[in-house]
Formats: sequence, structure tokens, C-alpha cells
Amino acid sequence: MLIRNVEVEGRAGLDVRVGTDGRIREIGRRLPGEAQIDGRGGALLPGLHDHHVHLTALAADAASVRVGPAEVSGPDGLRAALRTGRPGEWVRAVGYHESVAGDLDRSALDALVADRPVRVQHRSGAMWFLNTAALRAAGLDGDGRLWREDERLRHLVPPVRLDLERLGRRAARLGVTGFTNADPHPAPGLRRTLAVLPQRLTVMGVDPPVKILLDDATLPAPGDLAARVRAVRPRPVAVHCVTRVQLLVTLLALEEAGPAAGDRIEHGAVIPAETVPWIGRLGLTVVTQPHFPVERGREYATEVHPDDRPHLYRCRSLAEAGIPLAAGTDAPYGTDDPWAVMRAAAGRDDGESMTPEAALRLFLGAPDRPTRVRRLTAGAPADLCLLHVPLREALGVLSADTVRAAYVGGRPITP
Repeated sequence: MLIRNVEVEGRAGLDVRVGTDGRIREIGRRLPGEAQIDGRGGALLPGLHDHHVHLTALAADAASVRVGPAEVSGPDGLRAALRTGRPGEWVRAVGYHESVAGDLDRSALDALVADRPVRVQHRSGAMWFLNTAALRAAGLDGDGRLWREDERLRHLVPPVRLDLERLGRRAARLGVTGFTNADPHPAPGLRRTLAVLPQRLTVMGVDPPVKILLDDATLPAPGDLAARVRAVRPRPVAVHCVTRVQLLVTLLALEEAGPAAGDRIEHGAVIPAETVPWIGRLGLTVVTQPHFPVERGREYATEVHPDDRPHLYRCRSLAEAGIPLAAGTDAPYGTDDPWAVMRAAAGRDDGESMTPEAALRLFLGAPDRPTRVRRLTAGAPADLCLLHVPLREALGVLSADTVRAAYVGGRPITP
């Protein structure tokens, strides 16, 4: 494949030849041969890589009812949303937050919908709420609040159709050529399930790193966490840290176990300023979600402790301290659009904003080294994102509308 007249790393009017092995063969001006693609002066970038996403949950969204604050307001709105479909059929709802209609449990859901099995997932992804009909159908009892029970529920509720083809097509239109699936306990055969996607795939727990999920209610002592880390060495770990105490326990554990190349902090939702040098000393990478303070700003203003609010999802301060930084969408628990994440990172008004160039780099890293920006050079895989416009113009809007096509190994994946 020969692509003519593209901008590569700020150099306009270049041609790019891709070999039959799916790698870039040469880059230059007026390369011989017949062009298959006229770039029309648009920028050619490495394809975007989403460094933290939950693919099966995202694929199940098409078969789910969205009941978050952006879609539903109040008990009446929630009731109407949960009554979609025919009586007796399961309803799977996602994205719920207490600001919609308060705390949920079995009784609260029964008061809304009692004539069909209903399960509602909290926006965090950590909690499911089931009404009485759903509990009976699944052979369960209790108050209908199931914390971190996805693996158990998988065997008790009807399977949900995973529209992976749709997911892959949409991601391609966004310029995404790779994913890192961040489930803490990947289902058996997950890689085979996801093989239908045209994007390149890293599955935590199957591929490095090993995901370690922490919750405050079951938080291990630092020594116990250090033992878990040592048990998987020499593989790097990716530790889920969404609270101050989770981060502190993780840093103590990695200090005791000894860090390894590739160790990551996932989310880094609360990083107190005094811990930043510690993170740097351990050589950790932070894979964060800079869009959450923007998407969830109203809820964070009332729900997050005032002592933690200045430390939410740091970006600029980490980069200035030399901390390796990358980003993932965390979809479906956040937007699946990396360009929206970039806009949020560049537009924050809390002192943590980044330049548009730095925001773009959050998604240009290699899967195994998220902060090593992939470059378009001879011999590199031809995983490409072709834009309609030069890079400077694209950085001015940071929008998926600028994406013209995406390629994996030189093969077009854009519908």
C-alpha cells in the first residue's frame, strides 16, 4: 500500500509505503509506484491505543438500558427506563448513580418494577442491584445488592449479546487501533471472544501486566499486598487505586516487594501531592482518566471529601514531576471516545490541564510501555490513524470528526 501526500511528524507532503508484512517500508517524497490512498495533506499518526478499557462490558451496552444522570432523572424517569421490553423479560441497566433516584436495593427496585427481572449496575461497575424477580430467577436471596459479583453473576443470569462488531467499527472510526482490556479476572477464553475485533489486543492477566483490584472494605495490609506482588514477579502489576488509602497501601507494598519495569497505577483517582515524589522514585507509570473530573464534576463536588478534591486525577502536575503518564477511557464507565478524553485533559480548569499535544500523547504509547510514544518509521507496524486535516488543525479541536481512516498492519479497518 502506498499513501501519498500526508503529514508525518510535522513534515508535510510525504509518502508512506507499507509492505506485505504489515510494516512501514519507507517514508519519503515522491516514492515510485501507484498510490492506493491520497492523504490530501492530512496528518498520519500512530493509531490510538486505549490503555484501560473493559471490552465485554462495553460491548454489552448495546443490549442495556442506560440509566445514568445524563439519561434519566428521578424515580419516574428510572421507572420508565426499566420498563422497556415485555413483562417477564430480563432488563439490564447500566450507569446508575445515586443522584438519579437515591440508593437502590431489592425493595427500592420492586417499588419501581416488579413484573420482570431487573438488574442495575452502578456507574462505578462495582455494584449490581437486583429486584426480587431477578434474585429468584438467579436463585439468590438477600437485599439485592451484589458487590464485585460479576464472575458469580455470569453463571446465574441470562447471557447478554456482545455486539463486538459494532464496538470494533465505532472504535475504528475514532482512530483506535489497539486496546488494553483491564478486567481484574478475565473470563476463560476472553481472548478468543475478543478476536473478532479488528484492533490489536492486550488482555491484562493473560498478557502483562497483572491487574490487582483493591477495595477499601477488603484492603490488604501492605505486607500482604507485597506478597501478592512477589508471587507474580517478574511480571509487572497494574494496581487499581481510586482512593487515597489504596494508593498509600500500594506504594508501601511496592516499596517492600521492589518495583519492576512496567508497574502501573491504574486510575490514580486521588494522588496527594506528597506522594508524587514517591511514585517517581518507584518508577511507576500512572494510567489515568482525566475526563472523570469533567464528566462527574457535579457529583464530585458533593461526594468527594474536600481534602481529596485538589488531588483528583492529576495530569499536568504528574507530567511536570517526570511521572510517566498515559490514559484510558475506562469505558463503559466513562466515554469510549479518546478524543473527548483529550479535550477534557486540555480543558480542565483545576490546574491540571495539559497542552493538546500532551493530551494526544496519552493515547499514542505502546501497549507494554504506555508512555513510549510510537513513531512512524521504517520497520514499525503500520497501525495508523489518518486525519482529514494537518495535525495543528486537529489539535485545535481534538475531535473524532478529524479522523478519516484507521489501519492495522496496513489493513483498513474503518467501515
